[in-house]
Amino acid sequence: MNDEEENLAVVTVFGVDKPGIVAGITGVLASYNVNIVDISETVVRGLFTMIMIVDLRTSNVQLPFLKEKLEEKARELSVTVSTNHISVFKYMQRV
Repeated sequence: MNDEEENLAVVTVFGVDKPGIVAGITGVLASYNVNIVDISETVVRGLFTMIMIVDLRTSNVQLPFLKEKLEEKARELSVTVSTNHISVFKYMQRV
């Protein structure tokens, strides 16, 4: 892992499309001053998917706490969210 990736995490969101998903998830990130470095969102036949690379360097929380808060919001929105450090995400993709 290089120094640039030290504070990066990958957030993925899946679910049935409806208004408010992007606002809800990004609102949690903004409330903890987490910077979205890259984002991709798509809807295919009513199924919503979003993947974000986020930088926690400017945030005031640690990754486990942020993961918990995103999961709380995901339950409210009836979607699934996964939050992992970028190195974990890259390792999982190698398997």
